[in-house]
Amino acid sequence: MAERGRPRGFDREVALRRAMEVFWERGYDGASMSDLTAAMGINSPSLYAAFGDKEALFRAAVELYGRSEGSHTARALREQPTAYTAIEAMLRDNIPIYTDPGLPHGCMVVLAGATYTTRNAAVREFLVEARRRTTADIHARLDRGITEGDLAPGTDTASLAMLFSTVLYGLSIQARDGVGPDELNIAVDSAMQTLAAATR
Repeated sequence: MAERGRPRGFDREVALRRAMEVFWERGYDGASMSDLTAAMGINSPSLYAAFGDKEALFRAAVELYGRSEGSHTARALREQPTAYTAIEAMLRDNIPIYTDPGLPHGCMVVLAGATYTTRNAAVREFLVEARRRTTADIHARLDRGITEGDLAPGTDTASLAMLFSTVLYGLSIQARDGVGPDELNIAVDSAMQTLAAATR
């Protein structure tokens, strides 16, 4: 039997994806409850019953983003055979997602909490921590490159991790501003020259 207040045929994943797209496009503060319920095709009691409050819904939406459109970074760092190809794939594979005309532009984790207020401090810190984990993952992949011999010993992997996470997040902001994939890939070409100097 369907939960009280929930429409018949309610699909949690479909509703969550619609919420994800609203948060991605409008940000946490910009997405009103009426925006969310309209996109999800449910009423407020159904939303609360299925997901909890707005913040819990947002966290679930970010988790969905991380295993769907936002999965390219982790996949590149995990699957590519060298540090160089991992960083290059991380940057280039995100560009088609960031600029897809059928999706909100840029990265949800970078842009959805860009407006800071005391009301959304917990959400902002949640996203900050997600971005810090990405920087740490990049750092670990570069360290692995030294261990495996494809980066020169003594390479400053901490500085490179900060550089490439900054480039990654910058691509997101540029894409939101309407910069196209060709220009973004030119920026990646320049960034990769720095890593090429350390590649053995």
